[in-house]
Amino acid sequence: MQTATKSTSLVEIPAWKALKAHAEQVRGTHLRDLFAQDPARGERLTAEAEGIFLDYSKNRVTDETLKLLVELAGQVGLRERTEAMFTGQKINITENRAVLHVALRAPKGESIVVDGEDVVPEVHKVLDKMAGFADRVRSGAWRGHTGKRIKNVVNIGIGGSDLGPVMAYEALKHYSQRDLTFRFISNVDGTDFAEAVQDLDATETLFLVASKTFTTQETMTNARSAREWALKTLGDESAVAKHFVAISTNATEVAKFGIDTENMFGFWDWVGGRYSMDSAIGLSTMIAIGPDGFRELLAGFHAMDVHFRTAPLEKNLPALLGLLTVWYTEFFDAQTVAILPYDQYLKRFPAYLQQLTMESNGKHVTLDGETVSYQTGPIYWGEPGTNGQHSFYQLIHQGTRLIPCDFIGFAKSLNQLGRHHDMLMANVFAQAEALAFGKTAEQVKAEGTADWLVPHRVFEGNRPSNTILADKLTPATLGKLVALYEHAVFTQGVVWNIDSFDQWGVELGKVLATKILGELEATDEPKLDHDSSTKSLIQRYRSSK
Repeated sequence: MQTATKSTSLVEIPAWKALKAHAEQVRGTHLRDLFAQDPARGERLTAEAEGIFLDYSKNRVTDETLKLLVELAGQVGLRERTEAMFTGQKINITENRAVLHVALRAPKGESIVVDGEDVVPEVHKVLDKMAGFADRVRSGAWRGHTGKRIKNVVNIGIGGSDLGPVMAYEALKHYSQRDLTFRFISNVDGTDFAEAVQDLDATETLFLVASKTFTTQETMTNARSAREWALKTLGDESAVAKHFVAISTNATEVAKFGIDTENMFGFWDWVGGRYSMDSAIGLSTMIAIGPDGFRELLAGFHAMDVHFRTAPLEKNLPALLGLLTVWYTEFFDAQTVAILPYDQYLKRFPAYLQQLTMESNGKHVTLDGETVSYQTGPIYWGEPGTNGQHSFYQLIHQGTRLIPCDFIGFAKSLNQLGRHHDMLMANVFAQAEALAFGKTAEQVKAEGTADWLVPHRVFEGNRPSNTILADKLTPATLGKLVALYEHAVFTQGVVWNIDSFDQWGVELGKVLATKILGELEATDEPKLDHDSSTKSLIQRYRSSK
């Protein structure tokens, strides 16, 4: 069992102290001045790898800032921690587990050893099994109980077993097989299930039940409702085997449910839920875009993995993103990061990143159990452009809070329509420019604005952003983008000296909900051992049922 050891507090590390002092020196410097002093800044403060271009010039940083951030990464052992992850060491110390989502996209022939076993061959064994199944569904060879072809695929999961698949499906819809309908059910609210299946024919519907233990409360509640719904039409219990498959490791529970364990797709305890979209959890993605498309997705992930592991930190895209987030979180009191993809296909990408980032780094103690004396885990949020511009950009531009932004855009549209894409990308570049440089009172007055109105029309600017560009959204590009943020989150966690791979914070609410569920469903008046608020709410609900 690996145990944490007492480490030097982050705030005592030399580079941290230097960054704190440096932040005070540059705090009042405006991006207008930084660009005026260095006309080549916009070409210089960029990095590119694997077809992903990052312009980070519109950040409130100098060359000294970047030097100190890289020094900080060195002093907290980012390189060493990266190698520990890639080589299968048990860096998830609270669960004594390796963290090997990178093994899910390792090419055949690579070797990653965990507990004396090379895991890569087993990964490819599962991928090959998935591919065979996906091909049968896509071709119509897999038939339902009545002999009808499957036309509807419904993924039932929650957390990483839902957010990854639904994000990937929406992102790659352009490449999906259009004679198949895909739905995703996660919420235990019955409305989610009812609306997902209300127009489907059970004889043509396949359910993918994604739960590692096959005991996840929300997922199994929805799965049992799906079973009941399907059998109302199909009648025969044996039909379950033709309309349900499992993504799980619990063969006993899978068989008890009625699913043929030959149609059970496994994964491993070294895959965290929020890092699992490229494992068997991605079966719906593979059925949608085909095995070749899924392999392209994995290749994109792997390309960014290699870049993160090998590129100098000064030109390392995930490291730069992660370190810049640390810079604003710690020294500028930024509470959030806005993710702003200018591609409608990426409409679920911000929601996906919410779990990836906030479940990973929403921690209040260090690896050795000490309470942190600094901020961790900012709030990630966002919407696709240009919708967000007519919603919350007002606050980003003229509000009192500093909100670093990541703009994501593509040179080519997958749906070229008139001048739409030029308009879309014009907004990407314009918003980043407006945030950085703003509009001064003098500029507003020069436009003939009345004096009393001038303050209302001033834009302070000096609002930081990154612009991330790629050629077009393909499966490979999506893999690179997801891995980019996975490793940026890892970089942050290493700096903050926290365990980015456990999630104990989700447990307490689950335990209490199980207790309260019994009290809500009790036929006799239960004895309630709760605070006065919770007790009153339970009583009010029971009396209203």
